[in-house]
Amino acid sequence: MSAESGKHIIIVGGGASGVLLACHLLRDDDEAIRVTLIEKRPTIGRGMAYSTAQPGHLLNVRATNMSAFADDPLHFCRWLAENDEDAHGEQPGPLTFAQRRVYGRYIAELVTPHLGLPGEPGRLRIIYGQGRTIATTPTSVTIGIDDGSSITGGLAVLATGHDETAKSGPGCYVNPWESPADSGVDRDAAVLIRGTGLTMVDFVVSLRANGHRGPIYAMSRRGLLPQAHRPVSALTLKREDIPFGASLVTLWRWLRRLAEDNVARGGDWRSVVDGIRPYTWEIWRSLPFDSKQRFLRHARAWWEVHRHRMAPEVERQIHEALASGQLRVIAAKTLALVPSASLARITYRRRGGDNTETLDVAKVAECTGVYTDPLATTNSLLKQVFAQSLARPDPLGIGIDVDSNCAIVDQAGRASPVLYAVGPLTRAAFWEIMAVPDIRVQCAELAALLRGRLAGQTAPPKLEVTGGAA
Repeated sequence: MSAESGKHIIIVGGGASGVLLACHLLRDDDEAIRVTLIEKRPTIGRGMAYSTAQPGHLLNVRATNMSAFADDPLHFCRWLAENDEDAHGEQPGPLTFAQRRVYGRYIAELVTPHLGLPGEPGRLRIIYGQGRTIATTPTSVTIGIDDGSSITGGLAVLATGHDETAKSGPGCYVNPWESPADSGVDRDAAVLIRGTGLTMVDFVVSLRANGHRGPIYAMSRRGLLPQAHRPVSALTLKREDIPFGASLVTLWRWLRRLAEDNVARGGDWRSVVDGIRPYTWEIWRSLPFDSKQRFLRHARAWWEVHRHRMAPEVERQIHEALASGQLRVIAAKTLALVPSASLARITYRRRGGDNTETLDVAKVAECTGVYTDPLATTNSLLKQVFAQSLARPDPLGIGIDVDSNCAIVDQAGRASPVLYAVGPLTRAAFWEIMAVPDIRVQCAELAALLRGRLAGQTAPPKLEVTGGAA
């Protein structure tokens, strides 16, 4: 397969990030711009986050903040009111926490109008396959597909999202992104979930939906559970209120004091966390490097349980599981995990304790988060990008190095003129780039920048450093 480069952009990855970028690129009236989307899954728009078939898996953000377009905040709300067959007669509203499987369909349908009709190709082409090879020139990128074909464009964007980290090996390991029934989890079995974040929450919801009766243990170093949303408004903050460039200690004290003051006035700490959301990209970029390292080591878990919250409906399920004693949270460090075909023995030491303890379970689900080491990727194309020195890990080792325009930086420190990245791959540069409210802003700005490149601009403006809505 081949294509003239010209005004042709290849996007590798058809999850939410890739589809949102395609949508924003094609939102322009320039009929000459063509987009090819390469996706390894059988459907686009879902990725890891929205591939679930479990109706109890809800978005972690209200519908009013999940529009694909920041300048049309009710776009998803309107779509949801017309397309949510699972609403059971209840009218979804802006404050609805929609099902993730429904949102995946919304994302996929965003680009349907650009696919064209039989015999009349549209501006978007979708290739269901996996990128295997890459070759670049100063004016083009060629991607080799796993079926032996290749495609060439003037620019390419990597939107491969998170690596899937399900542990393989002995039969005791189960994939938390699969149905427990499909994974062979006996309803009476003892299950250990390593990690206590939102992925753990999702797996508990899946287990309960499958009628699980056995004990569920959730273990992490701090034993922190995600907080839940409440119907509060974001605190209005001015840019001059933010201590940009301050150390982590100073920034953290400022944030705590702001939250305490707001609570003392009858407010909610959530309003403060949501209020700084528009500034998080700039805060991260201005944070000293050693403070970023300290944040990742010491403060990240605390921030994430307050920043990435669960829907109230999900909170009720978790509280029920805790109150019944079925779900037991253990704050501990895993010292050893010895798996076999029938069980796993975990040796651990509780937080603040000196004694070691053991726990035998039938199944283990790894929910400790996505891979952060980019060199540990399982993605074939990313491996090639590193092997050919077209990219390098960022200094923090949590993503690939990109410049302020999302251009991928090569091993020699040069920003590529043709190769870009978007979404979670760029977390080292933007940090808050995991959720749609942030990704949609990045995609809109990158789309405008890439259209300028294709129009012949030699010095495109830098991306605005602004985050999304709460």
